Amino acid sequence: QVQLVESGGGSVQPGASLTLSCAASGFSFSAETMTWVRQAPGKGLEWVAGIRGDGGKVSYGGSVKGRFTISRDNVKNMVFLQMDDLISEDTAVYYCAMGMTYWGQGTQVTVSA
Repeated sequence: QVQLVESGGGSVQPGASLTLSCAASGFSFSAETMTWVRQAPGKGLEWVAGIRGDGGKVSYGGSVKGRFTISRDNVKNMVFLQMDDLISEDTAVYYCAMGMTYWGQGTQVTVSA
């Protein structure tokens, strides 16, 4: 079955960097667009970034564009989110998703001074 397992979250100060990872299994990974979605405390889901199956096209939400970088490794079946220049508004649970149907359990990112 489809499994998505995120890792790499943590607590950091503003301006720091973090890299989130998502290990995928149970489907044809290289054929699927993968996305990162987040949910801040008390708020709804926010689409963060997406990457096409072949890695040839990436897209970002407006609030993270220029600071976050999505990438993937189709050999290791993993997708990554490099987050730079973090701000308090980036505090959220970050989810890896496939087809917006399958989701991981999420990983917490807290940005605080």
